[in-house]
Amino acid sequence: MLGVPVPDATQWDEIEVVGDCAYKVFEQMEREAAQGELIFQDDTAVRILTLMQENRALFDQAKAQGLAAPQERTGMHTTALAVQIGEHMAILYYSSRRHAGENLQALLDKRQAGLEKPLAMSDALSSNEVADESLLIRCHCLAHGRRKFSDLEEVFPHECQVVLDVIGQVFDHDEQAREDALSPEARLAYHQVQSQPLMEDLKSWLATQIDDHLVEPNSSLGKAIGYLRRHWQTLTRFLSVKGAPLDNNLVERVLKLFIRQRKNSLFYKTSHSAYIASVLTSLIATCLYGGVNAVDYLVALQEHRREVFVNPAAWLPWAYAASRASP
Repeated sequence: MLGVPVPDATQWDEIEVVGDCAYKVFEQMEREAAQGELIFQDDTAVRILTLMQENRALFDQAKAQGLAAPQERTGMHTTALAVQIGEHMAILYYSSRRHAGENLQALLDKRQAGLEKPLAMSDALSSNEVADESLLIRCHCLAHGRRKFSDLEEVFPHECQVVLDVIGQVFDHDEQAREDALSPEARLAYHQVQSQPLMEDLKSWLATQIDDHLVEPNSSLGKAIGYLRRHWQTLTRFLSVKGAPLDNNLVERVLKLFIRQRKNSLFYKTSHSAYIASVLTSLIATCLYGGVNAVDYLVALQEHRREVFVNPAAWLPWAYAASRASP
């Protein structure tokens, strides 16, 4: 059966109708996520036509002033925040000029006072930092640190293999803890027994490479070693904080949805349309992660628009799933 072409404006009108009720649930999910205990964050690039037009004007203005580049911010980013809230996972997307750290800070501003600090997992880019890092317990991705050595393995096979072997064993221990369904407390104790001696030996080995001038600090290998040493505390939170993850792979998988869209030449006309897309994609991704039929869910939101506005908490994807499962 052949599809009937639909004008772009008609498609947008239909999307905005869905977004006009879905945003209430998205805002509720933000409030719930702000109270979460574990947050994964990362950025990818996005195209928003009105901001691209602004950029051209900014570059023209800078050129007229004899500057190589404008002083104003010109970047455009989609941030993904995957937040563990008890047994549930909320996935939030934001497409704008703001970096992941700024979007995370905005979420933390909604956090209730008196709660324990959440764990925040990211890579070590400054764009992931929030204005007040004391509000959270920062974890850095050990897989990201490992990648710096795997990329150099052909050039420095012996030195890189030392690091890769140790980190590989740590990930094996974490997989074993997952298979054994250990509690966060038991997982922490397991890593302290099995992984901590390995990591302490690695820390000493890394220091020896630099202190004994076996590796040039400014070489590619030296910079990889420096990265691990500089971020050692945040890379090894799993040895001191219960529930601390080893890597940021979850949010990297979550971001692939937007990356695929970008590779398929999808772009947004305005910041508003980018917001609507972020709202809908957040709910769809949360549904997919929680095993909820996203199409049925979005249809239900429109069919029960009045109830959604009265009590959006009852229409969170996991609440919807629970209501469908109850007799």
